[in-house]
Amino acid sequence: MVISNSHNVRGPFMAIRTTRLFALLCVTTGSAQTVTLLNVSYDPTRELWRDLNEHFIARYEKEKGVKLAINQSHGGSSTQARAVIDGLDADVVTLASYLDIDAISKAGLIKSDWINRFPQRSLPYYSTIVFVVRKGNPKGIKDWPDLVKPGVEVITPNPKTSGNGYLSFFSAWGSVVLRGGSRQDAIDYVTKLYKQVPVLDSGARGATTTFAQKKIGDVHLAWENEAQLEVREAKGELDIVYPPISIRAEPHVAIVDENVDRKKTRDAAEAYLNFAYSDEAQEIIAKHFYRPVNETILKNNASQFPEIRMFAITEIAKDIPDAHKQFIAEGGVFDSIYKPK
Repeated sequence: MVISNSHNVRGPFMAIRTTRLFALLCVTTGSAQTVTLLNVSYDPTRELWRDLNEHFIARYEKEKGVKLAINQSHGGSSTQARAVIDGLDADVVTLASYLDIDAISKAGLIKSDWINRFPQRSLPYYSTIVFVVRKGNPKGIKDWPDLVKPGVEVITPNPKTSGNGYLSFFSAWGSVVLRGGSRQDAIDYVTKLYKQVPVLDSGARGATTTFAQKKIGDVHLAWENEAQLEVREAKGELDIVYPPISIRAEPHVAIVDENVDRKKTRDAAEAYLNFAYSDEAQEIIAKHFYRPVNETILKNNASQFPEIRMFAITEIAKDIPDAHKQFIAEGGVFDSIYKPK
């Protein structure tokens, strides 16, 4: 059984989060052997994990003889991390950034070695940030400099609450400094960029709704998978543009040790995240336009993943914590350049 704490507004990708309390409901199946997991994730992963859950539940019940239910909770990645720290009873977290899971670890809920407990540094898939534009690309947006042309409105989530938001900020910054621009050039660029953002939603799905449903803005800075779903749902009204350069986005996964040990769900939770690395799951991941870490499966699906220059966070900062401190944390670059409207 799969229970999601979201409901559709306009097609599957428009799912909007309802109260987190729903994600905590016990699922009654009439069997004392039912195990219930809660996966706390970031905004655009609803469809991916719903599909993975369905396949994993069938496999787990067949192999273990145990009935399984998986609840989902979605929102801005940093907001979701804070909710887990504050008591949202997650068994696993599948968040947008290392920083968000590390914050939960520093709060004592996840063991400090979490990143080495699953393959590929606990990374079953990766992604990037691309552009979604109106049909025919009327503003001629092809690259990052085009975003600051006069009259271009940019939709992107708040980098303080959304993984999509801060990865878009990092991508914008890298598009300047990795092409020979100075730090001041990058500051000038992001200052212009955020002056052309009419609204900062708290999460990726909210930004999608603003752009696709409310029809605000000329370009949406979106996760690659979200862009594909957005364009498909728009039925010809939107197009995707791949910029020549963007960040390599790494949404990690982890077991919430404190919770699974208390709830006696560790075996199911570990099997769940390990399943994400199986060939079956990696094919599902590719189907949903996340880039699988299995190189063979990625190669077999290469036609749907255009090649662009994906830079690592270490090319613009020492590491992710350093990037956060420099650019997003209180007193960082974003605070200095963004003035709420």
